[in-house]
Amino acid sequence: MRSTTLGESGPAVSAIGLGCMGMSALYGPRPDDEQSLSTIHRALDLGINLIDTSASYGDGHNEQLIAKAIRGRRSEVFLCTKFGIRRDGGPMRVDSSPEWARKSCDESLERLRVDHIDLFYLHRRNPDVPVEDTIGAMAELVAAGKVRHLGVSEVSPQTLRRAHDVHPLAALQTEYSLFSREVEAEILPTCRELGITLVAYSPLGRALLSGQITADTAFGAEDLRSGNPRFVEANRAANLALVDRLRALADEMGVVPAQLALAWLLAQGTVPIPGTTRIRHLEQNVASTAVTLTPEQLRRITDLIPAEAVQGERLAASAARWVGK
Repeated sequence: MRSTTLGESGPAVSAIGLGCMGMSALYGPRPDDEQSLSTIHRALDLGINLIDTSASYGDGHNEQLIAKAIRGRRSEVFLCTKFGIRRDGGPMRVDSSPEWARKSCDESLERLRVDHIDLFYLHRRNPDVPVEDTIGAMAELVAAGKVRHLGVSEVSPQTLRRAHDVHPLAALQTEYSLFSREVEAEILPTCRELGITLVAYSPLGRALLSGQITADTAFGAEDLRSGNPRFVEANRAANLALVDRLRALADEMGVVPAQLALAWLLAQGTVPIPGTTRIRHLEQNVASTAVTLTPEQLRRITDLIPAEAVQGERLAASAARWVGK
């Protein structure tokens, strides 16, 4: 497994991580815990050390699952979790108050059964709370030894700068893939200027870029894709046509579409965190780190899926209202 550095002089982490959200929530019925545990163990065996979770995934279930998975293997793990999104058994709300930062951190430490969190993210920001107050409280957690590094997620470039001024940030987590390129205008250049690593979630476009989704794939009410604009019938057909272009190039290169999509992101200097509950898909994702793309191949991939050709917004309105704050 290749490694990279978070931030300008931060810790070494695996070139790709494992996003664990789907093991607990939002992608249909909850998978079997034993299957998820096997997948996490296999990820560690393959050299993935960056494990990504959040207090909000399954209202704490995901952190408890991670605790079981890393028992006896803590030294192999760079553990990332987040606070700020609260569901508490009801609709989503955002709480980025300093008080909740402190309380949520303590609760995450307890669920994860660890004495420190390697990377603690502000998951979403409530604009009614000055980001300086939130990051100030998070910096106190670093000083107390509860947290090693800080990050933010889905904030505006201006908020990113304000947060970084309070305490150096190791990472910004945001959606980035061949299907979601908005960050290329301002966020990615700002990260590069400030020495902040961009961690890309949904790097396979919520599986669209995996080549596994078809026009007939059904999503239940518990699956967030059932309400995602890119998966409605007309938009899905147009987007799958773009995936077919990527598949043709993948076939030519002897890889699968997911590997090309991830290799393209790696070439942008980001750390993708694809999520999966299946070992077969995990192993395919890990193999993307061995795919070396020439400048010509990078150009071809970029040209195959122009940003403006992707149909539908990346998020439903209820979720989109909390990004870019």
